[in-house]
Amino acid sequence: MRTRTFLQILFATLFCTLLAYTVWASLQQPVWHWRGPFAGEDRWWTIASLIDAYYGFITFFVWLCVKERGLLRRVTWFIPIMLLGNLAMAGYVLWQLKRLPPDAPLHHILLPRGAQR
Repeated sequence: MRTRTFLQILFATLFCTLLAYTVWASLQQPVWHWRGPFAGEDRWWTIASLIDAYYGFITFFVWLCVKERGLLRRVTWFIPIMLLGNLAMAGYVLWQLKRLPPDAPLHHILLPRGAQR
């Protein structure tokens, strides 16, 4: 399977499942009635928030896979991203900024290694 096809399937799945769960959660309870993650039966929006967060982590990890070539480096970052979320993601971006040459344009941080010209 081509990478583009895989990404289209992955992100279509993320989009459709998050949309479906959000609609379902809305039918269970209006979001403005949510009282927080520890309010017993008010779990619908807690679950929706967790799904949304982890889909964001997956999206960031896909970008990281474009940036990083080695399987070991990808796996090494996957674990902290899934366990620590935005904390690990911020650490990765800081690491990328540190590795960026001082005279390089900032948009080079988005490109795969070796593609910065």
